[in-house]
Amino acid sequence: MIKRILIANRGEIAVRIINACKESNITSVAIYSEADKLSLHSRLADESYFIGPSVASQSYLDSEKIIQLALAKKVDAIHPGYGFLSENSSFIKAVTDAGLIFIGPSSKSVEMMGSKTRARKLMAENNVPIVPGTLEPISNIENAIEIAEKIGFPIMLKASAGGGGKGMRLVNNRGEFESSFLRATSEAKKSFGDDKVYFEKFIDNPKHIEVQIIADQHGNYVHLFERECSMQRRHQKVIEEAPSPSINDEIRSRITTAAIEAAKACNYHNAGTIEFLLDDSDNFYFLEMNTRLQVEHPVTEKITSIDLVKEQIRIANGEKLSFNQKDIFINGHSIECRLYAEDSKNNFAPSTGKLKTYSVPNQPWLRVDSGVDELSTVSMFYDPMLAKIVTSGKSREEARIRLIHALNEFKVSGIISNINFCKWILNHPLFIDASFTIKFIEENIEDYFTWQENSLMNSDLNELSAIAALLMQIHTKSRISGNNISTNNQWMNLDEQ
Repeated sequence: MIKRILIANRGEIAVRIINACKESNITSVAIYSEADKLSLHSRLADESYFIGPSVASQSYLDSEKIIQLALAKKVDAIHPGYGFLSENSSFIKAVTDAGLIFIGPSSKSVEMMGSKTRARKLMAENNVPIVPGTLEPISNIENAIEIAEKIGFPIMLKASAGGGGKGMRLVNNRGEFESSFLRATSEAKKSFGDDKVYFEKFIDNPKHIEVQIIADQHGNYVHLFERECSMQRRHQKVIEEAPSPSINDEIRSRITTAAIEAAKACNYHNAGTIEFLLDDSDNFYFLEMNTRLQVEHPVTEKITSIDLVKEQIRIANGEKLSFNQKDIFINGHSIECRLYAEDSKNNFAPSTGKLKTYSVPNQPWLRVDSGVDELSTVSMFYDPMLAKIVTSGKSREEARIRLIHALNEFKVSGIISNINFCKWILNHPLFIDASFTIKFIEENIEDYFTWQENSLMNSDLNELSAIAALLMQIHTKSRISGNNISTNNQWMNLDEQ
């Protein structure tokens, strides 16, 4: 029985797991780096231990040090969260070899799905639709060009071991292939330590739909419906929602069935996500499997009332799922935006520094998964996500309006945030009617900068109007009281205040 869990992560996901531990009467053991000495997760955990320098490779990615600490502190299990070591099959094997429980899938399942080419081949063998392309890494450029010409350009080169847009290159014709191939392999090697790449037929302007699945170690598989994740910038999701407004019940039935088949193909257990591309003819294709908890899992929790982290722990304990497919229904709609410390005027560069203000709204329909508070500092060493702001409603429109309301009430200073960027998206006609695709931000970013300038101008005008109204009120009161203070003196008094 799991009684002590070491959380091999930081930030909001560490806080999320700590909260699940508290509700399950499990001792939470946090680790923190030099940069995270005063971090929220290290203060909230039952126990917290220093793991190393600020650089992730010497702290949150040091698997040997993490396992040694887990053994020394007599924990039962390790929860990896997402990112860092969560999809590292060697780490998972080392955890289990040390006699500890890994809260996630087996190392074999992760290894099978970690290679994009191996995963594509496995899906094809199990009748899960895949995008036309190569099933093996490219070993001969001339042969690859011949295959690409048969499929038809444009094609997309992708890193076999990667994700997040790294090692990806769009190739429009034969003449671009060789140079794009060399750049893609170089970037793949630098990012993932593996230079293997493959290619797929390029699908123009697709939707990105993902299905949450969960399975126990007794052969029970359940899907928790789908999420709409098409709102992306540089292949990173910005706003997610559940269910997807882009599909009907017939497509939902087919895509969730395919997701279950994908999970069964690799003997998967615990929480995982199958990602698909949906084209403009409602055809969907397997993209990849994320063998971990997703950042956007709260929207699924909101519409299904299933606590995925608690269920992960139950499964790792060897227990059966606490529900089956017939128990799961879609209840309303939920939308999440990722609150980042980043400067849109500076190419969305991270904005670092100490938070001066961090005030979270309090509403019954609002969930905020925060990794920071007013004692926190945004470091240059890690992803600058501050929190996930999640609303729910009976309808998509109600959830959308509530999210805008929450963003208007959210107060953060000391760093630059993307709150205005999220508000622009939520107010855009293409978001409102759900006709956006993964290219929305890329194609409309200039509209955002215009919108932002207009918002600042209106804000300045509103501030001037407020000052003018205040001066008029002071002037009126002065006249009524018989005070002969001049207007110039009133300005002087205001400056002194």
